Amino acid sequence: MAEWSGNLSLENRRHMEQLIEQLNKASEAYYAKDSEIMSNYEYDALYDELEALEESTGVTLSNSPTQHVGYEAVNELPKEKHEKPMLSLGKTKNREELKAWLRGQEALLSWKLDGLTVVLTYQNGELIKGVTRGNGEVGEVITNNARVFKNIPVKIAYQGELIIRGEAIITYSDFEKINQEISDADAKYKNPRNLCSGSVRQLNNEITANRNVKVFAFSLVKADGVDFHNSVEEQFRFLKSQGFDVVGYKRVNELNILDTIAWFESQIVMNDIPSDGLVLTYDDIAYGQSLGRTAKSPRNAIAFKWADEISETTLSYIEWSTSRTGLINPVAVFEPVELEGTTVSRASVHNLSIMKALQLGIGDRITVYKANMIIPQIAENLTKSDGLKIPEHCPVCNGPTVIKRVADVQSLYCDNPDCEAKRLKSFAHFVERDAMNIDGLSEATLEKLIGAGLIHEFADIYRLRNHKDSIVEMDGFGEKSFDNLMESIEKSRTVQLPQFIYSLGILNVGLSNAKVICKHFDYELDKLLSADEMEICEIDTIGAVIAHSFYMFMHDEENLKRLSHLQKELKLEKPAQNQTAQTLSNLVFVITGDLNHFVNRNELKTKIEEKGGKVTGSVTGKTTCLINNDAMSSSSKNKKAKELGVKIMTEDEFLAEYLL
Repeated sequence: MAEWSGNLSLENRRHMEQLIEQLNKASEAYYAKDSEIMSNYEYDALYDELEALEESTGVTLSNSPTQHVGYEAVNELPKEKHEKPMLSLGKTKNREELKAWLRGQEALLSWKLDGLTVVLTYQNGELIKGVTRGNGEVGEVITNNARVFKNIPVKIAYQGELIIRGEAIITYSDFEKINQEISDADAKYKNPRNLCSGSVRQLNNEITANRNVKVFAFSLVKADGVDFHNSVEEQFRFLKSQGFDVVGYKRVNELNILDTIAWFESQIVMNDIPSDGLVLTYDDIAYGQSLGRTAKSPRNAIAFKWADEISETTLSYIEWSTSRTGLINPVAVFEPVELEGTTVSRASVHNLSIMKALQLGIGDRITVYKANMIIPQIAENLTKSDGLKIPEHCPVCNGPTVIKRVADVQSLYCDNPDCEAKRLKSFAHFVERDAMNIDGLSEATLEKLIGAGLIHEFADIYRLRNHKDSIVEMDGFGEKSFDNLMESIEKSRTVQLPQFIYSLGILNVGLSNAKVICKHFDYELDKLLSADEMEICEIDTIGAVIAHSFYMFMHDEENLKRLSHLQKELKLEKPAQNQTAQTLSNLVFVITGDLNHFVNRNELKTKIEEKGGKVTGSVTGKTTCLINNDAMSSSSKNKKAKELGVKIMTEDEFLAEYLL
């Protein structure tokens, strides 16, 4: 067995991360914000220093500017069977039981991270595959997404086959930042784990990249030819030397394990990484393997789940909160109790289905806890009086409510289109960053302006200058804040059509859909207004639900009147058009397999789009040709192309006919 030496010291790792952060900030300023924060000379010097570090250590981190990772979309995530089943760990909540489990052995006690387990494979020093845990037998291939995880190396010094298991997570701080950018309460993510799971399994890895997904290794599956001296801790040290972040751990024995558990418990409040317990793993690899496994679990490790601190209290009332879409969320308000060191008096009940299952009634004795020691939840209803009445009227506008069932979940909605709560949330959506991008108009400020009768429709925002005397007298306002707000409003008057359409808050129409629809109609608002529902429905990626929402909005008399008022205040711009000859206009291509003349499929996709063509992820009757250097492949795309009579061309044939 070969010895290993650490290729990447902690000092080098930190210096590389610092260089990457500096260089990426400079690139963003130069290319995205049209400004310079360092000279070309300084940039080149830092870039050369980073490149030299990467060469000397053999490690390249995934967000390094030396790696031009192209974003790529797929139409589905392929499934793949794991070489070995991924078993679930046995569990205990008893600290003494955990101590007894050691049997005199030394072990590693680590965080049990609350995210999505992934398996990463490297060959010849490069990341070649990423797969999710799935059901333990079969996972989904997420290689495209793994390449843009924030903290993993895409190149390592070790040249043999390396397979690791790790937990993909989104930190609490990143989770909060992402949710803060979403003004609509319904659209906010419930917890970091759900957000991470969706982010890892995206079909477009640009979305994954923007979510700051990180992976912490917790198990080394394979690294042939390396002597780890029969120690899991040595495996962790090896992984660190290759550029991986390893799950936080401490070495324990029967003498210190209880104190160490207490230390981990004390760190929960400060821990930015979601965790729902601890994992205890024997350090002696051979000993752990000798214990074998049960039908469901390995015997070399065990999970420790925190015993939830549960308090009994009395339900005071249910607070009903109306959102922009009209969804009315039930929130349980109860007599305050102490949980995990903080006072708690509220917990979301989420929807009517959960509320009915709990059989809640005012005055019921309930038990509450903090899920993962963070999020207040109702554990049980001890009295189950089932006396709660579902409101027949919206708590904000007093309009009628309706119960809707979506995917077997019942929820309550306000049926009044002019509800004040809907209006407030609509204005908040209108001014958010991806829409009109107006700084200084928080939801609280909008509420004041609406309450003062200064805003009735979107166009009124652009007439606020006429109410300076009233606004500067409001709490939280003064001359300077008013001037800053006016500057932001004036700046927003010039807007591109997709952002404008998105800002209107059309049901089911997100920014990406708005971009697709606007492009189809040549970024002409008049064409959007006159389009029929069938034409919108036939746009690629726009289905019947979105088309109906869009058409109905654009043919509502009141909406058109407000839209007309708003148009008078704005200058709608078309996105800059590419001047390259559009020789591939109206042609649709699908690319699969390896390429010879381009770095990756994304580079070829960009070339096709520059000439007006379109690249999609699946073969349909509208596909002009499938580009595949292996025309005899039995892949699903080749089979579909042959079924539909779509031409299959090699890269050379495609270049000769379409690009040269």
